[in-house]
Amino acid sequence: MTTYDRAEAAVSAERIDSALAGTKREPYWLDDPRRPEAVPPARGDLSCDLAVVGGGYTGLWTALLAKERDPNRHVMLFEGKRIGWAASGRNGGFCEASLTHGASNGERHLPKETARLHELGLENVREIGETVRRYNMDCGYEETGVLRVATEEHQVAWLQADANKHPELIYMDRDRVRAEVNSPLYHAGLWEQEGNVLVQPARLAWELRRVCLELGVEIYEHSPVIDLEAGRDHISLTVGGTESGTTEQPLATVTAQRVALASNVFPSLLRRARPFTVPVWDYALMSNPLTAEQSAALGWSENQGLADMNNRFHYIRKTRDDEGRERILFGGYDALYHFGKGLKEEYYDSEPTYRRLVAHFYETFPVLGDLGFSHAWGGAIDSCSRFFSFFTRAHGDRVVGSSGYTGLGVGATRFGANVTLDLLDGVDSERTRLELVRKKPIPFPPEPVAWMGVQITTSEMARSDRNQGKRGLWLSTMDAIGMGFDS
Repeated sequence: MTTYDRAEAAVSAERIDSALAGTKREPYWLDDPRRPEAVPPARGDLSCDLAVVGGGYTGLWTALLAKERDPNRHVMLFEGKRIGWAASGRNGGFCEASLTHGASNGERHLPKETARLHELGLENVREIGETVRRYNMDCGYEETGVLRVATEEHQVAWLQADANKHPELIYMDRDRVRAEVNSPLYHAGLWEQEGNVLVQPARLAWELRRVCLELGVEIYEHSPVIDLEAGRDHISLTVGGTESGTTEQPLATVTAQRVALASNVFPSLLRRARPFTVPVWDYALMSNPLTAEQSAALGWSENQGLADMNNRFHYIRKTRDDEGRERILFGGYDALYHFGKGLKEEYYDSEPTYRRLVAHFYETFPVLGDLGFSHAWGGAIDSCSRFFSFFTRAHGDRVVGSSGYTGLGVGATRFGANVTLDLLDGVDSERTRLELVRKKPIPFPPEPVAWMGVQITTSEMARSDRNQGKRGLWLSTMDAIGMGFDS
């Protein structure tokens, strides 16, 4: 059994019921009085130089950078619901430098480029910070780094090995890591300070929105783009009249010279891109405010993000509410896939997962007692088989889409936006020459094979965690053919 298996057995159902009583089933980050009012939807016949489809980080960064490159470029952005309502407003706010979902995953897929991609990732995060400061973006930006923690004895050696390879990282033994964050589950830690920042995710999306509007981007919400057709000298988009994208009479038609697709987990307007991603559902809790006594007992004064080293891992961070009180976000572990790449509304909640997370939280931080939770929510991640982004080019590079960020899109989407613009603008850059850009991941098979494969992989990842991280035949085979699943 793993530490978290034992946690689930140790916490009573009654205690979990009490912890979740009165919990709002909505994202904490979006439950904010500062959420901007929606702008009106698109109507009529429109035209622009660049149309951006999708109002999350990918689309917002693409629009912002497009205007910074050329202030005279006429840019329109179309969002099917509200800016930042999906993954960009539901994640943990970990903005990391990695463009390949970790160094080991990068080595597995792009060994010749790993070192350079690390440098480009660090440069990308530095530029995010510069953008935040240049535009005075109120998004909770904190350069506190991430503390990787060992929750099992065998993981200590992994951290020690990483510390020996990277002397710039701060290794903490059992006593030191528990002095840093008071948890009896932590056996060691490795503090990665450079290239890891925290943000308030929804506010980052809203601040990107604000800057886009100030730079002259035209944004339309409740404006789902439901069709794309390529003409000889333009691209035509059809904007539906409802959030579901179904209407007898289109709300608007758009004539664009170039189109950037940034719909990520939602089905791409380019059908050729669809087999490369599947929606994987992730869930999180936000605690009630800590008392001053609880905060003192917990420690955690440096406010790093926390992540454990299991295949089924947790991401954990502190934040402050508008009254200055500390709260703790506790998410991850379960990663659920529903047959047929389902994106149903009911999947945004998973009561069994919430209950599991409560048990894990209580065993991780017993010093906090029966601290309850104010919010519980879920969201879909656009996962691809290599765990990092890919790019789809169509219609003579007049249409470019990026997706597949697999949970590390807070920072990497900005890099992807620059790649997208280079491709759309016909720029021969170092970015466009990268194998990361030129090469695609292995597509997922059709159903029911995809569903069966994900179920087997999930089971084998759990088995690996219970077997000191040793990867069995199935996971080793997936690694060998380029469909490796790693945390």
